[in-house]
This record gives sequence, structure tokens and C-alpha cells, in this order.
Amino acid sequence: MSIRVLVADDQEIVRTGLVMILDAQPGIEVVGEAADGRRAVELARRLRPDVCLFDIRMPVLNGIEATRMLAGPTIDDPLAVVVITTFDLDEYVYAALRAGARGFLLKNAGAELLSQAVHAAAAGDALIAPSVTARLLTAFAHAGPAGPPVRPIEALTEREEQILATVARGRTNSEIADELHISLSTVKTHIASLMAKLGARNRVEIAMWAYETHRVRN
Repeated sequence: MSIRVLVADDQEIVRTGLVMILDAQPGIEVVGEAADGRRAVELARRLRPDVCLFDIRMPVLNGIEATRMLAGPTIDDPLAVVVITTFDLDEYVYAALRAGARGFLLKNAGAELLSQAVHAAAAGDALIAPSVTARLLTAFAHAGPAGPPVRPIEALTEREEQILATVARGRTNSEIADELHISLSTVKTHIASLMAKLGARNRVEIAMWAYETHRVRN
């Protein structure tokens, strides 16, 4: 079955380009378009797409608020939202991740990375553009988290600390496996354990926690 995607961007030429790129990818189908955040939320609630791809800066309702309404901590059945922005240090991106976004990309990411992000989000995973992960999260972690970092329900093992650092640097599961010389299934097991101990919903929140607790630095 195809992954059903909703695209929201107020710039028609950008929105059209994203739709054309996604529709050309095998296994992905764009089921709706919106030019503002409020319309995006309405369509998302009605269509229940597998993934929402939202621009951060939109009229009426911005991408952060739209994300919070569909994927925030208080939402019982959250949708998968990936935010996309022009700027790699856009001050709103960190807030969007806080609001429940499952990842973010730059608008110049290219078709392959865009497709990867959609597939990752649909699978319950998350993808942050690797080229900007460290800079973005470090910058906004230093600006101050929304509250005190959560305390793990159980101390992290040495291997989990290693996995944590690689996730925070934007590494994929395959890259982590190669770097640490362990199997892909072992990587997935450790990430699942990290999520459980930190109360994180995805690897984006794992990465954010790593920077907020200063386990990873520039």
C-alpha cells in the first residue's frame, strides 16, 4: 500500500514541486494539499494521512501550531508530521520538534532524502537532515530547553550512551551499525531501550535529550 501524504506550504510553486517529487516516488501518494496551517489541520483530521509534510512559516496557522494540534503530547492518536524549512537554523524548527514533529528537512534536501523522511515517518521512525542535526539541536539546546531534561527511569548502559551520541549526530541505523560494528537489529533494540528509558516517542526526542543534557557538544 502507498504511503498517503498531505503537503502544506503557502508558496504555490514550492508546494507544487513537493507534490510532483513525492508523487514520482514509488510507494508514495499525495492525497491532499493546503496553503495555510488551518486548512492543513482540517484536511489532516479528515483524511488521516500517513505523513504530513508541513512548511514552518504558513499564514493563518503556522506549521508549529498545526503540528502541535495534530501530533502534540496531549494528542491521543497523533499523526506523523515532518516539517520542512528553508533555513537550517530557523528558530521555529526546535519549537516544531517540541510540538511533536517527527523530523525536519531543508527544502533543498532533494528527492531521495525527502522520500527517506516520508518512509521513516510512516514507519514510526524519524529523520533529521544529517547535515544540520548537530548545529540545530546544539544551538537551541543552549538557548534553553522548555523545562528540565527528563531523568531516565533507569541508568543508561555504556552501549546506550554510545548509541545516544550517534543518534544525536544524525546517523541512520545502518550508519550506527557500521560505526559501532554491531548488527542492525542490535541498534534497533538499543534505540527502543533508549526511548523507553527516556520516555521519548522517537529518535528526534532522543537527540534533543542528548543535547539538553550536554552529552553531545559541537
